[in-house]
Amino acid sequence: MNTADETELEYALRGKAWKVYWFLLKNSHPVSVREVQRALHFSSPSVANHHLEQLRELGLVQKQDIGGHYVLVSEVKIGVLRHYVKLGRLLFPRYFFYAVFSTIIYVAYLLFMGIGFARENLFIITFGAVVCAIFWYEAYRVWSMRPF
Repeated sequence: MNTADETELEYALRGKAWKVYWFLLKNSHPVSVREVQRALHFSSPSVANHHLEQLRELGLVQKQDIGGHYVLVSEVKIGVLRHYVKLGRLLFPRYFFYAVFSTIIYVAYLLFMGIGFARENLFIITFGAVVCAIFWYEAYRVWSMRPF
């Protein structure tokens, strides 16, 4: 996907369409118009249908012939989605894994190396704490950018 296509897709995926796409990303099963309407608290099923059809026209979802349910057929990494990793039905900010890993290593180092708060160890203690804090901050910042 080139830059022009990404820009066009980012423009099309905003507002309620973005919320519908996010909802479909999190659900691995086909969803109905009513299910989307209820889950996203839209005023009517026609609003949900409009946005599902918009996503269908973009080639991101497909409408099943039997039952009329919509299923996600294409995942795109645009906007804030570039910073997310999907594990099953769950979406996590990539920084979440960095934060967990760096925190575990930092705490393990402090526990197993038995370093005290001596002047020589102040740099290691401070540096590790700052790195962990930065990763946790970035994970929270990306998490707060999700549509709902």
